[in-house]
Amino acid sequence: QLQLVESGGGLVQPGGSLRLSCAASGFTLDNYAIGWFRQAPGKEREWVSCISSSTSNTYYSDSVKGRFTVSRDNAKNTVYLQMNSLKPEDTAVYYCARRRNSCSQRTGLYESWGQGTQVTVSS
Repeated sequence: QLQLVESGGGLVQPGGSLRLSCAASGFTLDNYAIGWFRQAPGKEREWVSCISSSTSNTYYSDSVKGRFTVSRDNAKNTVYLQMNSLKPEDTAVYYCARRRNSCSQRTGLYESWGQGTQVTVSS
């Protein structure tokens, strides 16, 4: 069964760190860009980051640039999102999704969305 599964979310204090994982099953990540998105209550889903397929170029939204790092381990068929210096405004459900080859910031161009993992930043 083709799916993406996110994990690693939780409750963390401001300034803390979390590492999210996006594990693929039923297909190999090699030929896909993987995007990370988040959705806070009452807000639209927004693009956060993306890592391309063959070149592993990485891209970040302005709101997370310098704090988040996306990486991939094709041997483990998993993409990671390392989140440092977390802020309360980072609180959201985080999702990963795939797109053939290249990255995009457009939510509608991605497929095979995971179920999401909750990240809560609060003291």
